[in-house]
Amino acid sequence: MRKGRKAAGILTAGLLILALTACGSGGSKSGGAGDNSTAKESSGKKVTIELAISKSSQDSAFIQQDLLDEFEKQTNIKVNLQLIPAEQTTTVLQTKLAVEEAPDIIQYNLASATTDLNLERNFEILDDEPWASRLLNKDVLSAYGHIYSFHVSQDTGMQGVVYNKDIFEELGLSIPNNYEEFLAVCEKIKESGTTPVFMPYKDNWAINIWPAAAFADFVSRTDPTFFDELNNNKRKWSDIPEFQTFLQQQYDIYKMGYTNTDVLSDSYDMAVGKFLNKEVAMMFMGDWLIEGVAQQDPDMRLGVFPIPAIDNPSLGASPLGGQLFIPKTAKHIEEAKKFLDFMASKEIAQQIVDSKGYVSNFNDVTTPALPEYKQEIVDLYITPKRTVLTTDAYMLVDRNELYRMLQDQFAGGLTPEELLKAWDEKFNQLMADKQVPGF
Repeated sequence: MRKGRKAAGILTAGLLILALTACGSGGSKSGGAGDNSTAKESSGKKVTIELAISKSSQDSAFIQQDLLDEFEKQTNIKVNLQLIPAEQTTTVLQTKLAVEEAPDIIQYNLASATTDLNLERNFEILDDEPWASRLLNKDVLSAYGHIYSFHVSQDTGMQGVVYNKDIFEELGLSIPNNYEEFLAVCEKIKESGTTPVFMPYKDNWAINIWPAAAFADFVSRTDPTFFDELNNNKRKWSDIPEFQTFLQQQYDIYKMGYTNTDVLSDSYDMAVGKFLNKEVAMMFMGDWLIEGVAQQDPDMRLGVFPIPAIDNPSLGASPLGGQLFIPKTAKHIEEAKKFLDFMASKEIAQQIVDSKGYVSNFNDVTTPALPEYKQEIVDLYITPKRTVLTTDAYMLVDRNELYRMLQDQFAGGLTPEELLKAWDEKFNQLMADKQVPGF
C-alpha cells in the first residue's frame, strides 16, 4: 500500500471539520437537545455511541478530544473510541459486520470499504443528510451513485509525476503534455548526470501508479461506461488495446535507462532520501511524497504533474481516505448522524480545515492558505476539473495480484498482452469469489 495511507476507493478528495453554532443545544438540526435523539428526547439519559478507528489513524481530526467533548456537551451523546490495531482493522470490522455487532461509526477508506467491507450491503446511504447539499465535490464521498461516507475535505492524494522544480528550471524544462515530450525531458535530465525517474518497485503497489492513472484517464474520455461494464462482466481489461500501450510505456522508460537500475530491489522508503540528495528528478507517485520530503527539508521545491500517457492528461486522484461510515446495523443510527452533522457544521469544519490545511469540501467553509504545491494542484487541476479518479476507485477486488503481475512484467516474465489476459482471468475469479452478480 502507499506509504502513510492504506486504502483508496471510489472518489477524489479529503478533509474534516464540524460546527458549533449549528449544533447549539436549542434544538438545531445539527444535534441540539430538541433533535429526535430518541434516548435524550424521551428520557434525558446520556447516549454513548461507538466509533471504531485504526490505531494508525489516531491523528484523525474526527477524534480530537476537544471536539468530542463539545459534541457531548451540546447533544448529551458521548463518543467512545474503539481503537483497533492497524494490522487487525479489516478483519475485526469484517467480523463485527458479519455478526451484526457493528459500531455506530467506522472510520475507514472508501475504496477499501467497497472491497473489504461490502459497502452497499453494510452501510447507510447519506444522500439526504443536511450537509450533503453543501458539498462541493460529492464524488469523493460516493460509490455506486450514492454518498456512503463523510469527510470535510476534497484534498485527496493526487497521483502523477512528482518532480523537482529546481532541476526543471536549471535545465530549462517544461511540464510534458504527452509521452514523447516526457521522454525528451528524461533524456535531458539523464544528460545532466541525474537519474530522471526513481522506480521503487520492490513495493509492488508503487508499480501501479502509472497504469492506475493512465487507464482511468483514457477511458474517462473515450469509453466512460467501461468500468460499469467491466464490473458487470460485459467487458474485459484486455478489450482496451491502449492499456497494453500504457503498460509498455512505463516498462520502456526503464529499458531506455531513465531509471534506477534495481527497480525491483529499491523500495519506497528510499524515495525521500533520493529527492533530498537530488539523486533523482522525478517519480511516479502521490503528493504525499512531497509532504514527506517537506518535513525534512521545507525549502525543497517539489511539484506534481499528470502521468503523460496521453495528450493533455488529467491528474490522477486517489480515492479519499479516512472517511466516516454508519453501518446499517448500528444501534444508534440517529445519534451517529448527529455526530456527522456536528462535524459538518460551518464553525467546526472551518476549525478543522484551518488546523489541518485541508482543501474544504463545503461551499461555506473557506480553504486556508496552502503550501505552494497544493495550491498549484487546486489552481491547475481541481478548480478547472482536470482530475480523474484512478482505477482504484472502480475496483471491487483486491489488487495485490495485479501488482505482482506488473512486477513480473519488469522481471521480463510477462508482455503487456499476457499480463492483461492473466489479470482478466484472476479478476473474474476474484469477482466470482465475492459473488458479484454476473460472475
